[in-house]
Amino acid sequence: MNLSAGIMIRPATTSDLAEILQINPLAEPSRKRRESIQSAVTAGSCHIAEKEKILGFTVLDYSFYGNGFVSLLVVRPDFRRQGVASELLKHMESICTTGKLYTSTNESNMPMQALLEKLGYLPSGIIYGLDEGDPELVFHKILKRNTERE
Repeated sequence: MNLSAGIMIRPATTSDLAEILQINPLAEPSRKRRESIQSAVTAGSCHIAEKEKILGFTVLDYSFYGNGFVSLLVVRPDFRRQGVASELLKHMESICTTGKLYTSTNESNMPMQALLEKLGYLPSGIIYGLDEGDPELVFHKILKRNTERE
């Protein structure tokens, strides 16, 4: 089943914060993660996908060597593999103000790697030591329509 047709994507607001935090399994035990998400919402860099309720969210920043970087992408477990993450990433590509968009995922996260390949992202490198025994794989996509902005 693919939900993407009826999904609305918009910037998150502070009134969305409680629901956003509920769907992120790492936010509950980590005050730092909660504060990071709250800062992204306040800064306008967090976007949500919704269809009657929030299905997922993503954070886009420009902290990766001055390039767009999707630092977080989370979809409710019961809505995964239904097009939500694809729609969120495509939206980030459309609003990114740099010619390249980067993101990363753990080596163990095969669904995310498959999604990135499907959407045309290319491997950029590996970062060791962030999560013990599970290296972080970095990917990028060249956004040709945005290259004039740089």
